[in-house]
Amino acid sequence: MINILYFGSLVDAFDRASDEIDLPPQVQDVQSLLFFLSLRGEAWARYLRNNPGLKITVNRKFAEGGTPVKDGDEIALVALG
Repeated sequence: MINILYFGSLVDAFDRASDEIDLPPQVQDVQSLLFFLSLRGEAWARYLRNNPGLKITVNRKFAEGGTPVKDGDEIALVALG
């Protein structure tokens, strides 16, 4: 299970401040996590796909698309603007 925290405009867009989800086998890095989450609907896709204003941390360290994600991680997603 991973803990995802949402900040900025994501809280209103997703109508939540956090999620706890079981990590599907196909999700192994930040990029695949964002794609997986973007399948939840239009707002999710708009904010999580190709968004240069999206900042991501994994366990409180800035992360990029190829950063690994594993069970027990805390991921924070911050939308700037």
